Amino acid sequence: MKATANAMKASKRLRRNMTPPEALLWQLLRRSPAGIRFRRQYAIGPYVADFYCPAVKLVIEIDGQVHGVERQAQHDARRDALIKSYGVRVERIPASDVMRDASSVAQSIIEICLPVPRPLHHPARPDGPPPRDELGEE
Repeated sequence: MKATANAMKASKRLRRNMTPPEALLWQLLRRSPAGIRFRRQYAIGPYVADFYCPAVKLVIEIDGQVHGVERQAQHDARRDALIKSYGVRVERIPASDVMRDASSVAQSIIEICLPVPRPLHHPARPDGPPPRDELGEE
């Protein structure tokens, strides 16, 4: 998942020139909500992801209207395939959703990144010992 030199240069430039939806979402993600760290304009291979959560290997792309154009959609598909080949999940969010309700978008991203709760114990085996009574005796 090593970034190319061109992608590293582009990521620095893009951090200084974020789009309004990216800047709005970054204000909500930058302080590691729920202890989840995000990176913005993260170079990955020859590309730059809008946001990246390293803990769960998740790329978040904020898509403006240009992403609906056929040529851009084909580019996005190639890009997503390469990123996914690194074992990274890609989520695409319309910029209009961010502009309409950035807080909800940020909350949904955080929920995707939260660990799945696991049970505190394994279920009892059918052939296991009988349950104990309240005094701890069988």
